[in-house]
Amino acid sequence: MKKSFLVMMLAIAGIWSASAQVDGNAIGLRLGWGGEISYQHALGSANRLEMDLGLSLGSEHFAMGLTGIYQWVFDLSALAKGFNWYVGPGATAAFWSYKDDNIKSAFALGVVGQIGIEYNFDIPLQLSLDYRPAFLILPSTGFGWSDVALGIRYKF
Repeated sequence: MKKSFLVMMLAIAGIWSASAQVDGNAIGLRLGWGGEISYQHALGSANRLEMDLGLSLGSEHFAMGLTGIYQWVFDLSALAKGFNWYVGPGATAAFWSYKDDNIKSAFALGVVGQIGIEYNFDIPLQLSLDYRPAFLILPSTGFGWSDVALGIRYKF
């Protein structure tokens, strides 16, 4: 039992410490709650900065926001060559307006987290699926929103 536990812990530590190679920059779309123009900038061999400019238009609302996230990227090539997973903290600023009997608007600042999985094709194409919760600091402290999104990016 002790040997099995030790082997399992060493395997988890090996997977956790295996960092992926971040190959350059990428630009594209992140489609979840609304749409975002997404840009990833490599900061090292296993980390990057993701910046997203989002817009959500509906018959009863308008929202736009800017989010920046520092990401650590880890290798998942055990699944198949090209797979990575990533995690990181960030910040967001957003403005929205809702149409009711009267128009209500708000500006928000918050912190976000992100965790996701990506696949890098042999051609300069990257697909990702991630989860991003937000915790608002302004206008009031509390849980903000969360979304699951599909990313489609061109790598260069």
